[in-house]
Amino acid sequence: MINDSVPSVLVTGFGIGVRQLREARGWSQERLAEQANLNRSFVGEIERGCVIASLLTVKKLAAALTLTPSALLTRCEAIK
Repeated sequence: MINDSVPSVLVTGFGIGVRQLREARGWSQERLAEQANLNRSFVGEIERGCVIASLLTVKKLAAALTLTPSALLTRCEAIK
C-alpha cells in the first residue's frame, strides 16, 4: 500500500532543498531561473511544493546549482 503523504513530503522537501541551496548562494529566484533556463514563477512553485519537478527540471536545477541530479535529490530527500 502506498502512503499518500509520501509524494507531498518528497515534493515539499525538494522545494525546501532547492530554496536552501539558492539562498546559500545569495541568489534570487530570478537568478536561479535564468541559470537553469526555467521560468521564475515555476521556480517559485517548485520551492513552495506546488508542482512536481520533472527529471529534466531536476537536471537543469542541479546543473545551475553545480550539483549532480543525484546529489540534489539526496540533499532534498534528507529534509524532513
